[in-house]
Amino acid sequence: MTPTLVRRHRPSPSPLRSRARDWAEIQERMLVPLYEAVYERLEVDAGTRLLSLGCGSGLALLMAASRGATVCGIDTDERRLDLARERLAAHPSTATARLGHGDADSVAEPADPPFTLVTAFDPLYCAGGSTRDMAEALRRASSRARRGAPVVLAGWGPPERCAASGALRVAARLADPMATAAHWRPNGRDDLEDLARLAGLRPDGSGRVACPYGYADLGSAVRGLLSTGAFDAATRTTDQEQVSKELTEAVHPYLRGDGTVWMPNVFRYLIARV
Repeated sequence: MTPTLVRRHRPSPSPLRSRARDWAEIQERMLVPLYEAVYERLEVDAGTRLLSLGCGSGLALLMAASRGATVCGIDTDERRLDLARERLAAHPSTATARLGHGDADSVAEPADPPFTLVTAFDPLYCAGGSTRDMAEALRRASSRARRGAPVVLAGWGPPERCAASGALRVAARLADPMATAAHWRPNGRDDLEDLARLAGLRPDGSGRVACPYGYADLGSAVRGLLSTGAFDAATRTTDQEQVSKELTEAVHPYLRGDGTVWMPNVFRYLIARV
């Protein structure tokens, strides 16, 4: 079971703020094995200048900073960025961290040395971004990186090895009732490579990491999954109650006898070069 789960959450003033906190307190930590595997493979240390695209509420940045890295992060969700600022401010190792909204220009000055590592850990398209938009964001970020620097992209592994696939099929079906759920897939075999090439990057290795989703109970599972943004389009097409109901049904097979939820998943990452 993911050791850092919490059963109680502080109240938030709005649903959007609450969802951002659900991401920070429930869901974001599910990707810790991915962060650790990449940082270990690329030997992140005091010589690393990291730029994180989609940095969320800052957990991956904090982990890199604990290895000595200088970290910068950008995100499009100001609520998550606010939580990242709170999280990073509490740790001396992140005193020089920069967080911004939009693109790399919001965290980098012209006189700054180039980044030595760029990451995009959040599963691709989870928040509804297009391939072209993501490629352009990677292209702009890469222009701030040292020649030959690694750029890490991450996405879902094979659907048959991802227990969350059933829940995400609910999101796809409710968002587009005319689509056939069987045609949905988290990521194709070459999607990460294709995205890297579209961004002008050179694929240079990959890996797979087990990232099980462990929740304290069904309610936490639903809240955590909803916080990813993957169900936003479904909610707009139907309503929150319908999405939550069908999501609960999709997650129920993974409910264990002690009331916890355990969903084994595999994520794939690609290392590309600037």
